[in-house]
Amino acid sequence: QVQLVESGGGLVQAGDSLRLSCVASGRTFRRYAMGWFRQAPGKEREFVAVINWSRASTYFADSALGRFTISRDNAKNTVYLQMNSLKPEDTAVYYCAAAKKYTANSGEYDYWGQGTQVTVSS
Repeated sequence: QVQLVESGGGLVQAGDSLRLSCVASGRTFRRYAMGWFRQAPGKEREFVAVINWSRASTYFADSALGRFTISRDNAKNTVYLQMNSLKPEDTAVYYCAAAKKYTANSGEYDYWGQGTQVTVSS
């Protein structure tokens, strides 16, 4: 069992940066690929980024490529999403999730956090 708790969301202006954190409970954190997803009002949840267990591989949605980075510290059971050059269209609830495989498919994730709100004003 893995429990995930996100933090770091907030209200920022366009062009600002935010770093989201997700702390996982349990000793098996390092076995999981970790992903970030987001859901804007009235829209479906969408993939943002994923990092594999060894930090050797990362993959981003086109909307995040070049602006966001994902990293993890297995010693701290924490995964991060650094978001730069934020845009109003990045406004959403951001969720971290854990999966046994390296994937962008939300259906393959086993555990989810409760989400943290990111609001970007223009």
